[in-house]
Amino acid sequence: MPVTKLNQILDLVKQHPRKRLVAAWANDSHTIAGVCEAIKKEIVEGILVGDPNAILKTCETLKIDSTLFNIVPADTDTKAAAKAVEMINKGEADFLMKGLLSTDKYMKAILNKETGIVNPGAVLSHVTVIETPNYHKLLTVTDVAVIPLPTLEQKIAMTNYAIKTAHFLGIEMPKVAMLAISEQILPKVPSCVDAALITKMAQRGQIKGAIVEGPMALDLIVDRESAEIKGIKSEVCGDADCIVFPNIEAANTFYKTQTKMCGAELGAIVIGARVPCVLTSRGDSAKSKLYSIALGALQA
Repeated sequence: MPVTKLNQILDLVKQHPRKRLVAAWANDSHTIAGVCEAIKKEIVEGILVGDPNAILKTCETLKIDSTLFNIVPADTDTKAAAKAVEMINKGEADFLMKGLLSTDKYMKAILNKETGIVNPGAVLSHVTVIETPNYHKLLTVTDVAVIPLPTLEQKIAMTNYAIKTAHFLGIEMPKVAMLAISEQILPKVPSCVDAALITKMAQRGQIKGAIVEGPMALDLIVDRESAEIKGIKSEVCGDADCIVFPNIEAANTFYKTQTKMCGAELGAIVIGARVPCVLTSRGDSAKSKLYSIALGALQA
């Protein structure tokens, strides 16, 4: 059965052996609460890398038993990120999580050519699974945080990562929409051209395991009536499982509109490194961090 709600991921991941999570600069309440909940739900074992005094104070404020965690000291956020990545490389943890540090510092540690966790030539991409009250199913979207202006090659990787994530959620043949400004193939608009190319690749079997359609404007992707009015016939219209965005501005705006204005919850990870890397916004809720941990553990 496909997963239709984020809380179902919690039950799905329990079918697998418990994974070891290491959170970098995990001083904040949302990170600590999310990891604590994941431990209590027997999803992970939790390692917090950061300022021990800040972590203990936060645990005291939240009335959380600090002995639930293995606390590893680090003086700064950059040192915490480096230490967390080092623990992954030493086999002391199975996947990574971003705490109260900026995305660029987190990604710098992951991408470090000497000490990071990315194989040469690999494409990293951020994948988010969103549960919004304004849509009838989960939406897997990419890329809201890592690739600013993806090339065609990167969009192909992003598409495959979205498909892979949908498969983990039990969706055998996900419907993937390639977002663009219009459903028309406009030669002067790169997003339209790339979407058409990737759609043709999927039709010819170069991208497998999904129904891929594009270019498609957002109204067609989420609203079947809009497609009918415009005379567009596609089983993806109004029923997409995945959306591949043409740039980070469009994707990040969609992401934050859903969470801040529509009451959506989400799970978010970076795919393409040697292990999954949980990456949510510092302002995301503890519940979203819990779902992200579960999504990371599922793919670890």
